[in-house]
Amino acid sequence: MTEFADRWGFAPDKFWLRGERPDHPVEWREELQRWEVYGYPEVNEALSNNDGYSADSGKLFNFDEETAKYFDGDLAQMTGVEHANVRKQAAQAFDPKFIARLESRVRDLSNEYADTLEKFAKFNLLSDFIDHVAGIVFSELLGIPAEDRTMFKLVDQNMDQEAQMTQVGEGTDDGYFEQLTKPLQPLREMLGTHVDAKTKDPKDDLISLLSQVTKVDGSLMTRDQIINFIIGILGAGHLATPLLVGNTMLCLESFPEQYALVKSDHSLIPGMIEETMRYLTPGAASYRATLQDVELGGKQIPKDSLLRVYLGAANRDPRQFTDPDSYDVTRSPNAHLGFGRGAHYCMGGQMVRVETRVVFEVLFTRFPKLRVDPAIPPLFFNSPDFTGVRSGGMHVRID
Repeated sequence: MTEFADRWGFAPDKFWLRGERPDHPVEWREELQRWEVYGYPEVNEALSNNDGYSADSGKLFNFDEETAKYFDGDLAQMTGVEHANVRKQAAQAFDPKFIARLESRVRDLSNEYADTLEKFAKFNLLSDFIDHVAGIVFSELLGIPAEDRTMFKLVDQNMDQEAQMTQVGEGTDDGYFEQLTKPLQPLREMLGTHVDAKTKDPKDDLISLLSQVTKVDGSLMTRDQIINFIIGILGAGHLATPLLVGNTMLCLESFPEQYALVKSDHSLIPGMIEETMRYLTPGAASYRATLQDVELGGKQIPKDSLLRVYLGAANRDPRQFTDPDSYDVTRSPNAHLGFGRGAHYCMGGQMVRVETRVVFEVLFTRFPKLRVDPAIPPLFFNSPDFTGVRSGGMHVRID
């Protein structure tokens, strides 16, 4: 049961990848001053019950004004009526017309980069291929020059940090929030320039749309709020595609009968994507704060407690999934939590699904011998909150 994790060298903290189950679905970690939520029903409850739990886990910390400005407007931290209001307006950018254009654009770009790579016996699947396709598409969604996508790598670097949210040691220079915000300053400056320009002269793109979003009080989103919104969906949306592609290759390599099945029948690719989101969940963990005293998994949890919800572990819960440690592209139903659940369900989930599906349709067609290069081990993000291959960390062969 540990073969998959040991083969690829996943960190020990990703215990669910080794088929390990905690003794209890909810546990208190004294040294971190937080509750750990592992079970599927319990994680689902924490994500879905807006009366008992809040996505605004930052409310538990006494931010100074400088730190607070980095989170104001981040959709992942927004709650209540304002969250629903902003999300509804911003979602117009992902309407059916956009999704239809997206499919065509991703296919064209994928074939374009495949043309340049087909002469090689091996290449880096992420930095030579997927990063370009996903980066260009996301740049076009924002309405910024494609060359500016190089700045998106700063979010990648953030995901490579070992920091995690805890109520121990906050307010220090090496605290969780400081590590998240400081490295992103050049990206913020680049985005701010585009926000300024599009606020004055709106176009047909997401930044322009955000500059016209009306908040509940009738005011417009501020410059910092727009920047924070973009950075939030950059991490949750755009970077999810490279993570999902890399993780899928690891799964297919480890389950060759499933790889043969999906290569022979491309209609199984959507199911393959959903199974990867379950089996090797890129967003391994998220955080919630309790709004009142709650009971979860048989434990009494006080108001204003910090919870770390393990989506990756929940997606391996045998109470929800039959044979959870097997990778099955035909699994149905597959109500995984990989894109979240409830009010904060990933707004860019459909974009990620379409991008990943089309990329694999092209890869399987153009490179029928596509496989992970056995001579070069994959490199993973160090963040305990993410599980996946980082940019530059997935070498493949096509010969």
